[in-house]
Amino acid sequence: QVQIVESGGGLVQPGGSLRLSCAASGNIFSIHTMGWYRQAPGKQRELVALIGSGGSTNYADSVKGRFTISRDNAKNTVYLQMNSLKPEDTAVYYCYANEVRGSIRDYWGKGTLVTVSS
Repeated sequence: QVQIVESGGGLVQPGGSLRLSCAASGNIFSIHTMGWYRQAPGKQRELVALIGSGGSTNYADSVKGRFTISRDNAKNTVYLQMNSLKPEDTAVYYCYANEVRGSIRDYWGKGTLVTVSS
């Protein structure tokens, strides 16, 4: 069993910054991709950013230039530095990780709420 735990959400004013962290633990074989998705009220879950084990990254257009994803492979941890936050960034942010054990296995955290409001 692999556990995914996020931290770092909270309330921030527009233009502010937050840093999310996520750690994978448990019966890990080899984590490949890690990243973040988010779901705003009344909307579908959407990709925010992904990072491969080699450091390649993929960002949603809406966060490019404002958010930065990074990871520590030794700790199976991924981070999301969010700057210049906007009210439309308000959502529950979910950490995602996968690994290949014959087939791809997807793992999800329970989510952390980010609220951008004055």
